[in-house]
Amino acid sequence: MTAAHTATPSTARAINDRLALDLLIEHGPLTASQLKTLTGLSRPTVADLVERLGGAGLIHLVGEAGERQRGPNARLYGIVAERAHIAGLDVRVGGVEVAVADLAGRTVATGALAIPPDRDPVQALADVLELLDDAATRAGADTLHTFGIGAPGLIDPVSGNQRSADFLPGWHALLVTALRERGRVVLENEVNLAAIAEQRLGAAQGLDTFVLVWLGQGIGAGVMLDGRLRRGASGGSGELGFLPVPGTDHLPSRTDCKGGFHTLVSGVAIEELAARHGFTGNAVECVRAAAEQEGSTRQAEAGAAFLDELTGRVVLGVAALAVILDPGCVVLGGETGRAGGTVLADRVAAALAEATPLTTRVLAGTVPGNAILDGAVLTALDEARDDLFGRPRR
Repeated sequence: MTAAHTATPSTARAINDRLALDLLIEHGPLTASQLKTLTGLSRPTVADLVERLGGAGLIHLVGEAGERQRGPNARLYGIVAERAHIAGLDVRVGGVEVAVADLAGRTVATGALAIPPDRDPVQALADVLELLDDAATRAGADTLHTFGIGAPGLIDPVSGNQRSADFLPGWHALLVTALRERGRVVLENEVNLAAIAEQRLGAAQGLDTFVLVWLGQGIGAGVMLDGRLRRGASGGSGELGFLPVPGTDHLPSRTDCKGGFHTLVSGVAIEELAARHGFTGNAVECVRAAAEQEGSTRQAEAGAAFLDELTGRVVLGVAALAVILDPGCVVLGGETGRAGGTVLADRVAAALAEATPLTTRVLAGTVPGNAILDGAVLTALDEARDDLFGRPRR
């Protein structure tokens, strides 16, 4: 027989404090009475935690509730948002985009920088750090507590370092090292961060299990199963571009995804397909134009034919994920996936229903702006709050 575990007073206080802080993050400023109702804790316990959290500099008095109430019962308490700032970074081969947010999750400064491929790595690092410092200054932050970084390639789930990064610019590794000297760093594959953003802010809200299929210049997938992001044994879960598929003239290799799913649905491949149907421009422009066509005009018929052929390609990768993982829902993200909207998603759903016996919804990604950057900010916030608020019991 196993003895029941009873929380010690200090553990109970830590649990209650974290619960209250999470509620203040979720709902904004609350009165002690509202905290009592939402937590189910007694009035004295709430009074103690309010005093304790205030003394720790984590919450403060921000005003009074309502026009009629006055006095202690009307006092509103909120998170001290300026207690810490974090930065999210979307690090691409050709540049970087940053966002600085306060502890409450408000983005208070942003910046972006293009980096030429022939830029000296040391100078590129200096440029990125200057961009980051400028954003921090505009946010009123003397230091940044945590950095969430989204980057291409494999991220080792044990060490947190990039693996097989030979194809990446040299300044990527220098940046990660430099930021680790400044604060906490959470390095994550870019598509995984987009999946986190879709779950928290977009089409997959409320879902514990789904797969994000990223359709952009590159191809990938973010796998969320039972509420947890699945990275795989070596960090390679979701490397969908390497999936062998029909319709190519050779198989991909360990160092090159050409010949795999990437060859059919990358940005370049979609542009070539669109051109055969009379569309010009980049992949995003072509897919959006085709999806917006209506009526029975010749252009609309060409758009439908283009989307039908594109659907036949996309469903190959989606079906492979569906029959192996049975996620129940697939979100089409990335610049191209989002450009296709519900028009492309509905076509893929119909084709998927014919290709597999499983019931799988297909949705278009709905996170506005940069989903990778949003995911990086959310991940950095989680890490900073765990450090300052105490890690929640899982």
